[in-house]
Amino acid sequence: MSSAQVKPSLGWLIDPIEKKAFFEQYWERQPLVVKRNQKDYFASLLSLDELDRAITTFNLSYPNITLKNAAKEITAADYTVRGALDVSAVYRLFREGSTIVLAFLDNVIPTLTSLCRGLESELCFPLQTNAYVTPPAAKGAKHHYDTHDVFVLQVVGSKHWTIYGTPVELPLRGQDFDAAVHERGAPSMEFELEAGDVAYIPRGVVHDAWSSDDVSMHITLGVLAYTWADLLLEFVAEAALHDSAFRNALTPGFGREEFDRTKAKELLQDLLERLSAKSSLDGVLDRFTDQWIAACPPLLRGQMEQIGLVEELKIDSVLGARRDVVSFIRMEADSGTIYSYGKKISFPQHAVEAARFAVKKSRFVVTELPGDLDEEGKLTLLRRLVREGLVVVLEV
Repeated sequence: MSSAQVKPSLGWLIDPIEKKAFFEQYWERQPLVVKRNQKDYFASLLSLDELDRAITTFNLSYPNITLKNAAKEITAADYTVRGALDVSAVYRLFREGSTIVLAFLDNVIPTLTSLCRGLESELCFPLQTNAYVTPPAAKGAKHHYDTHDVFVLQVVGSKHWTIYGTPVELPLRGQDFDAAVHERGAPSMEFELEAGDVAYIPRGVVHDAWSSDDVSMHITLGVLAYTWADLLLEFVAEAALHDSAFRNALTPGFGREEFDRTKAKELLQDLLERLSAKSSLDGVLDRFTDQWIAACPPLLRGQMEQIGLVEELKIDSVLGARRDVVSFIRMEADSGTIYSYGKKISFPQHAVEAARFAVKKSRFVVTELPGDLDEEGKLTLLRRLVREGLVVVLEV
């Protein structure tokens, strides 16, 4: 089933692999390759013509567009003029064997925005997409690992991939690959990605790829995961704000040879116990949730028309949750609040059940809203949700 027929999701991306099997066997553990023999599986996400349009008409510039060639060094000066992209130079270098890389395309290509929002709503991590177009029999990047997990979606042509070792298991974002420091390791896996196929490569796994006899285009879907290290840092920061013991200076003289570290170890143990006792997991997870929501701007295509339909709503109108919006409902004592990109929308407790239904259900009639709202209350709620871009009118 192509992306034009379904809402992009993790299940769709890795089909026929089940999500449960993916998380238990592959996620952060080992690469996964899904072969489909369906060349058009990702065709609606991006085409070579759309990529050419982005390069030539979107006014993108370095470093949103870069060129890479494993055989020789390419610098920005080779394809820019006073900071602006020299499109003719870009395509000349492409013909000579360089790969064109377009970063953050989910910011400008709606189908890729939708792809990211669909998976973000499941994973609760921000995602980003890059596109790589490589001429025949060429290699863009030398062997390396990434500091984020990636899904590789082969859209056009094919590429031969080689997987090597894992010199740094699950590296942090600052632990970039350094060929002078990190061993590549022996090849452990080789595979050919053809149009419609997908691969998952965990962060830290060294890899490289060559295009075959035709032009290759693939999309990388990068998962910018929050880690337990991130959470622990937030724990310490929260504790330091509320407990002065974390703000005390280290014992004067700690760096001298004669310093007795026994007392310092006791103090550290006391701080760790305070950290466990005083920090709130709920509070820290709420902040990560807010951070995730803030990183996922909605795709509000058609909102001008939607605003015009608001006053025409009737009790038998048909609506549905907007597809490309990430939201979260947080309950308070006597109300509920929907958190979405750049906004907080609060409702009295008796309207929360209906609001939750409306932002989750893909298609419904106004009368189907659950809870205790009367007809006018249901219409008032839905008008608000349409204006805020969370719900769309399907049939007046």
